Amino acid sequence: MNENAEKYMREAMKQARLAAKKGEVPVGAVIVRDGEIIARAYNTRETGKDALCHAEIKAIHRACRKLGGWRLPRCELYVTLEPCPMCAGAIINSRIVSVYYGAHDQKAGAFGTLFDMNDFGLNHKPEIYSGILEEECAGMLSSFFAELRKQRKNASFGKNDEKNKKINNLNEK
Repeated sequence: MNENAEKYMREAMKQARLAAKKGEVPVGAVIVRDGEIIARAYNTRETGKDALCHAEIKAIHRACRKLGGWRLPRCELYVTLEPCPMCAGAIINSRIVSVYYGAHDQKAGAFGTLFDMNDFGLNHKPEIYSGILEEECAGMLSSFFAELRKQRKNASFGKNDEKNKKINNLNEK
């Protein structure tokens, strides 16, 4: 495992915080090559209205542009949440050497939690390191969804109050 894993995961967490500020699920990613961050990204699925706008996909796209090809030799991906099947496929196809992730994804984790893409006979198998700053990464996600639930609950109470006022007004007539 890379001795700088926590350092780079903190950089991915900065990206995740940027996503959260925009109302996106706080997932961030960075790609490192030879000790240098060559790409940074965060989720923009909601604001971009695009199912492909996962942090990993965007970071891979940027790294490919920077290096001038679709292969990412000597590259490591640091991401705050375990990659989903789509992102795991992109990681494998781009030949990323190592993946370091923070929180496990119980609903879509494709590198060990639900299943492991490395168990299939694919042409490339990245090294996987899980649980890097796991509590902090998972905490960001939990806090985000708790706040989202709270906002939705408050919004629904407001709607019910308006509905009740209309009903009461009708009853008074």
